[in-house]
Amino acid sequence: MIIDSHGHVTLPPQAYEFQAKLLASRGYPILKPPVISDELMEKHMRKHVETLREVGTDVQLLSPRPYSVMHSIKPARVVHMWTSYVNDLIAQQCRMYPDLFRGVAALPQSPGVDISDCLPELERCVKELGFVGVQLNPDPTEGEGPEPKGLGDPYWYPLYEKLVELDIPMLVHSASCCSERESYTLHFISEASIAIMSLIDNQIFDTFPNLKVVISHSGGAIPYHMGRFRAWRIRQGAEESFDTSMKRLYFETCNYSKDSLELLLKVIGPDNVLFGTENPGTGSAKDPVTGRMMDDLKPVIESIDFLSDEDKQKVFEGNARKLYRI
Repeated sequence: MIIDSHGHVTLPPQAYEFQAKLLASRGYPILKPPVISDELMEKHMRKHVETLREVGTDVQLLSPRPYSVMHSIKPARVVHMWTSYVNDLIAQQCRMYPDLFRGVAALPQSPGVDISDCLPELERCVKELGFVGVQLNPDPTEGEGPEPKGLGDPYWYPLYEKLVELDIPMLVHSASCCSERESYTLHFISEASIAIMSLIDNQIFDTFPNLKVVISHSGGAIPYHMGRFRAWRIRQGAEESFDTSMKRLYFETCNYSKDSLELLLKVIGPDNVLFGTENPGTGSAKDPVTGRMMDDLKPVIESIDFLSDEDKQKVFEGNARKLYRI
């Protein structure tokens, strides 16, 4: 079985019209979200579903598109209204395609708001909608500031406690970016890198040994600069090696480069890497050299000759099953 651990929802235009009205009104007066019929949803989802079948994906984990979560928008009620609506639409798609999709929830995060404010929506998505994971934005300011708390800070502890209680993993994935220096795509890489170092430097797994963490986009920059951080840990006098600390985390293959994926699988190992493509999404572009779509990563993983059949099974299916209830 091929499990794509990094997928994002595709929504019909009526949903984004509602988002625009929310932004214009700032949620007051309170707007009633549009009902999307199964017939309309099926029509809109047809290309997404066909694409997954063409590339051989059996199950895809669906989460909200990160650049559209609007975490920096005020007031916070706008974020709550949009987040719960998108989570409901993901649940609808999972109900319509029960063999193909599993839900991964967004959280209604807002800068300066206690993270406990997100817990009711998290519980609703897991207990009522049947979601199997959560998408966490490490920078709800979306690059606007003030600087958010690192993921090793006690600010996040109430969320971690709830995730352990519910036994679901979090996918660390930043959102849009207001900075003039960073596109949101670059921000994804920056925040993934910062998240890893904050979790490791603060020894978060000593406090939460059962916390399940997946870092998006193959770990940002960190797996490709292992030597530098190995040296950093040695100079700190840390008891645990940097490599051991990294293997408390999980990573996915959503970076569209065979060379990078080979390095990731060498330095992290196939026990901690999940297949992920974000297909359809950013990588849905034709490679001018190979003529293949860049997010068609199944053949890329299959062509890595140092991976055994057992290793490939872990990447394609086993590791996802170890973390998610699939």
